[in-house]
Amino acid sequence: MSNPLVECVSNFSEGRRPEVIQAISDSIAAVNGVYVLDHHMDGDHNRTVITYVGSPAGVEEAAFRSIAKAAELINLDEHEGAHPRIGATDVVPFIPISDVTMQECVEIARRVGQRVGEELDIPMYLYEEAAQRPDRVRLEVIRKGEYETLKETIATDPFRAPDYGPKKLGTAGATVIGAREFLVAYNVYLTTDDVEIAKKIAKSIRHSSGGLRYVKGLGLLVDGMAQVSMNLTNFRKTPLALVVETIRREAQRYGVGIRHSELVGLIPQDALVDAAVWYTQMDQFKPEQVLEKKLYAAMEASGRQNVGTSDSFIDALAEGKPTPGGGSAAAYAGAMGAGLVSMVARLTLGKKKYAEVESQMQAILDESESLRADLTEAVTRDAAAFDGIMGAFKLAKDDPNRGQAIQDATLHAAKVPLEVAQKSLRVMELALQAVSAGNLNAITDAGTGAAMAQAALSGAGYNVCINILGLKDKVVAENLVNEVEALKAKSTELQEKLREQLTERGGLALA
Repeated sequence: MSNPLVECVSNFSEGRRPEVIQAISDSIAAVNGVYVLDHHMDGDHNRTVITYVGSPAGVEEAAFRSIAKAAELINLDEHEGAHPRIGATDVVPFIPISDVTMQECVEIARRVGQRVGEELDIPMYLYEEAAQRPDRVRLEVIRKGEYETLKETIATDPFRAPDYGPKKLGTAGATVIGAREFLVAYNVYLTTDDVEIAKKIAKSIRHSSGGLRYVKGLGLLVDGMAQVSMNLTNFRKTPLALVVETIRREAQRYGVGIRHSELVGLIPQDALVDAAVWYTQMDQFKPEQVLEKKLYAAMEASGRQNVGTSDSFIDALAEGKPTPGGGSAAAYAGAMGAGLVSMVARLTLGKKKYAEVESQMQAILDESESLRADLTEAVTRDAAAFDGIMGAFKLAKDDPNRGQAIQDATLHAAKVPLEVAQKSLRVMELALQAVSAGNLNAITDAGTGAAMAQAALSGAGYNVCINILGLKDKVVAENLVNEVEALKAKSTELQEKLREQLTERGGLALA
C-alpha cells in the first residue's frame, strides 16, 4: 500500500520569541495530514528549526503558509544572531521519506518557490537538487554575505538575481528552497571558550576545505563555549561516529576535549545504530536484531495481508465533508485514465507484432506514468488548496493581510484544478496514440482511459469556474475561464478522433 511521505525541515530566523514560533508552528499543523514532529529553538543562533512530515501536497501547502506567517512576524532589519541567514524563513528543504522520489521533491520545491515569489513578493533561490544553476547548488554560496550584503547587491549583481520573485528585499529578506537527502544537524561543544579553535577544527573536518565528505561545518561561540556546528549530509557514507572521533582527535591537538554534543531536530534510527555498532565493535551485527525494526516489519507484513478491496478515497468522498471533493475526484479520474494508458502501452511493449511501434509505446508509457503520478498528487493538492481558502477566511477580520490572503488562496485553488484539466487533456492525447497503434486487444482500455480523462477535465473545469467567483481581478478570472473552454473544445475533438479509431481498428459499433 502506497503511503507517500515528505519531510520538511524549515529554518526560521527567530529563536528568542516562543510566541512567534508557536504561531508559525500552528500554521503548519493546521494543514490536513501534516504533523509537526519537532522544533528546536536556539537563542544564541536566534534561529528555530521546525520539522514536519506528511503527504506531498500537504507539506507543500504547509511550507507556503509557514513562509507567509514568518514574513508577517519576523523583521530581518531587527534580527541578529550567530547563525548565517538571509531571510525570515531562511531555508526550506523537502526530503523524500517513503514512496516519494527526489524528483517529486524537486517539483514541490519549485512550485512553492514560484508561489512565494509571485504571491508573497519574496525573492526566492533554489538550491541542492532543485537548483536551476550549478553555481547555486550549495547553500553557503547563496547565503554568502548574509541578509545585509544581499540587500545591497540583489538589484545590481546578476549572480544575486533570484530564481523567482523581485530583485529587492523587504523586511522578510529572501528564502532558499530546495530538495535534498536527509541531513543530520549536529553540534559539538568543546572544553574551551576559544572560538578560534572551533573554527580551525571546523575547517579541518568540512569537505569544502579538504575534510570529510558530506560534512559542512562552522566554528561558533555559543553559551560561552566554543562550538563546532555541523550539517552531515549523508550519514551512511560519512558516519556520525567517524565525525565525532575526528573532532576528538583534532581537539586533542589544541589541548582541549569534547564537553558534550547536541542534536538539532531529528535523526534517523539507522544513524544512531551505526554509531552504536561502531563504538561497541559489534562486527556481526544485523539490523533485524533491533527489536523495534523486527516489530515494525511484522506489523507491516500483517497490514499487507489485510489489504482488501475497499477504497479509502471513495469512502472519504462519501463522508459528507468539504474535502476531498469534486476537484480531488476529478484528479483521481484523470489518474485512472493515465493508468489505463500505461496498461495498454505495457501490453504492447515486447510483442513481435508491434515491434515497429516499440519506441513510441515506450515514450507513451514514460509520459503516462509521469502524468499518473502528478494527477494522483493533485488529489491531495486540491483538498489542501481548499483548506487554504478556509484558513484565509479564519484570519481575524481586522488583520490587514486577510483580504490579500483570501485572494491569493482563491487564485491558487483555481490553478490546481486547471493543472488537472491540462494534464487530463494530455492523457487523452496519449490515449488516442495508444488506440491508433497499441495492442489491438486492449484498445478499448485506452478508450476507457480517454473517457476517464475527459470526465476529469470536465470536473476540473467546474472547480476552476466555482473558485474564480471570489476573485476581484476579473481579467484573471476571464482568462482562466477561456483556458478551460479551450481545453474542453480540444477534448471534444479528441474524443471524436478516438471514436473513429476505435471503429476503424476495433470494428466497434459506437452510437
